[in-house]
Amino acid sequence: MDNYNEEKYKKAKKRVKEVKDFYMHLTVYITINLILIIVNLGVFQSGFTDIKIPKWPMFTTPFFWGIGLFFHWVSVYKDKFSLLKNWEDRKIKEYMDKEDEDLKRNKF
Repeated sequence: MDNYNEEKYKKAKKRVKEVKDFYMHLTVYITINLILIIVNLGVFQSGFTDIKIPKWPMFTTPFFWGIGLFFHWVSVYKDKFSLLKNWEDRKIKEYMDKEDEDLKRNKF
């Protein structure tokens, strides 16, 4: 039984590390991309009075890095998607039960 608890602890520790790494990735993503966008807008060169109009190249780094961040999120929270499947199964059963009740009411 002690081996079982140790295995559970290792699994939980690994899971916490995955979640922590994802949030660190998200923090770095937000920080770096805010700095890049502010620099590309020219805020440090001309202040807030003469800001450049944003163009597509300014957003390529956040866009493509965001795709990578999305896949990181999916890999960390993949077990949460099963909750949606469970919800679908429960709803299907609920509607089937409701239909059975309606049939019984209409029959008698």
